[in-house]
Amino acid sequence: MLESTIDASTEAMDGPARIALLEGEIEQLRRRDAEREAQLVMRERRIRLLEEALRVLNADRFGASREKLQIAPGQAELFNEAEALAELQAVLGVEVELKATPLRELTVAKNTAGRKAIAAHLPRVPIIHDIPQHERYCACGNELKEIGSDISEQLDYVPAKIQVLQHIRKKYACLGCEQCVKTAALPQQILPRTNAAPGLLAHLITSKYVDALPLYRQETIFARYGVKLPRATQAAWVIALAQRVQPLINLMDEKLRASGYIRMDETPLQVINSAQPASSKHYMWIRVAGPPGERIILFNYDASRSGEAALRLLEGVRGTLQTDGYYAYDEAARVLALNHCGCIAHARRKFFEAVQALPKAERKSQTAAHEGVQRIDALYAIEREAKAMSDAERKAIREEKATPLLKSLHAWAIDLKEQTMPSGKLGEALHYLLAQWPKLIRYLDDGAVAIDTNVAENAIRPFALGRRNWLYADTVNGAKASASLYTLVQTCRANEIEPYAYLRRLFAELPAAATVEQFEALLPWNLKPAK
Repeated sequence: MLESTIDASTEAMDGPARIALLEGEIEQLRRRDAEREAQLVMRERRIRLLEEALRVLNADRFGASREKLQIAPGQAELFNEAEALAELQAVLGVEVELKATPLRELTVAKNTAGRKAIAAHLPRVPIIHDIPQHERYCACGNELKEIGSDISEQLDYVPAKIQVLQHIRKKYACLGCEQCVKTAALPQQILPRTNAAPGLLAHLITSKYVDALPLYRQETIFARYGVKLPRATQAAWVIALAQRVQPLINLMDEKLRASGYIRMDETPLQVINSAQPASSKHYMWIRVAGPPGERIILFNYDASRSGEAALRLLEGVRGTLQTDGYYAYDEAARVLALNHCGCIAHARRKFFEAVQALPKAERKSQTAAHEGVQRIDALYAIEREAKAMSDAERKAIREEKATPLLKSLHAWAIDLKEQTMPSGKLGEALHYLLAQWPKLIRYLDDGAVAIDTNVAENAIRPFALGRRNWLYADTVNGAKASASLYTLVQTCRANEIEPYAYLRRLFAELPAAATVEQFEALLPWNLKPAK
């Protein structure tokens, strides 16, 4: 209809006017076509972004936890693990190893072929197998004489034993005047109004904060042993223990603030009964400082993730702060005049997420996202080489080998950013890398500063695992108590101290501590239990 109308109107026009009209119509059609093309491009871009986001979410939920290239993420075999491993052994033609190997040996012979013996520190229970008396005769008629024994060993498991400690206090009286009576004193107890011994309390805390067993599960386990231990009682013990260990937490906090180098991170936490709505996020902040052997892992609860919370936790700190790219740390570092270093592991993670966002067919090919991961991996290879070096030697090798790689990485990222869609995963990775660049390269200036904040992230993982089991904290007091007790057990683990053995001894000796020196002696690295 439109075409016929145009034809009728143009037939009445002279040549130039008719041509001008037709050119105007053609230009209008071209603009309309360009607009539709732009809409299609925008829709295609949005589809690509949504597909990227879906692939990243699937990788986070079902993929492998390790950020390693050339391994296609897939759902872990949770339920048929035994069958799958047996089938794999059969396909490979490998004999299944049926014996457990030792976790710890008193002496370990290096380069010894064959299967290792069961760990020597484990107790042995001899079970004698003898030949019956009537069979101890040779065919020639002579009686057999014992010449030795063959010994084979099996690992056995004895379920936990719950026992009752009876404190028997001797009483003495004067039989002469019958006026003087003395009773032996009861040792001070960490929770004097309870019937919980240090061993039980240490087990409770280790099970919850190391093994991620919620209190209601522990209640069920104790019931199997014939002990009624309600979770409310356990919760009261946990909060009371956190209050008793507070002097140790204060000492650790003072040492951390004076250390001169702190790594920091935070993770969300839900607290049901608080002044904020139940759906709002609270946070557990993690600070790490100290050398190996005296490493301090401090957990602190706060109702917010604000810069004010970061400032409170860093008040009085001097020296270097190392964090991820969260803006609250920037403000705290500026106010306190701290040397603020970034985390290259976070930059690498952005490129790895860009790899995960690729279509499945492209994940094992060489793309710009893969190259970003590989370039950063080359920096980590230098760190592994320098791991055993002194701080001065580490700084020198970084200047020699890492500086050229970082300059090349920076130039590559600047050039690639001009060709990359900013809203995609690769664009986000490039933006993070370039925005954080001044902080990312500051580790070059000090051999004592790490390339990343992984030590803080590693401290978060046990908390995150526990959070999956117990889902939330009931009260603010409970969240604060958890922070104190996580501090103790994770500091133990960071210093290769067995948490249960430390806590059992701590809970036995802490009631007698009164001076700063006595509390100092109870810090994890000073109270190492015998292995």
